[in-house]
Amino acid sequence: MTERFEFQVTEHISSISENKAGYTLELNKVSYNGNPAKLDLRRWKDGKPLKGITLSDDEARSLFGTLKTILEK
Repeated sequence: MTERFEFQVTEHISSISENKAGYTLELNKVSYNGNPAKLDLRRWKDGKPLKGITLSDDEARSLFGTLKTILEK
């Protein structure tokens, strides 16, 4: 039995980059399988999500603090 996979981009925040093959790296708020939307950073190709990470608000805050610390050195 194949599980159904559904997603909905509820907010497009930023397109970070695009490579020559047309893969984009995007930061969005995405709801997967009807769950509340989370912050999502991943590559997309032809409107389909590829490998990436999904973060809760708390995880995103923690990552922000870490990035701020290492980038301010």
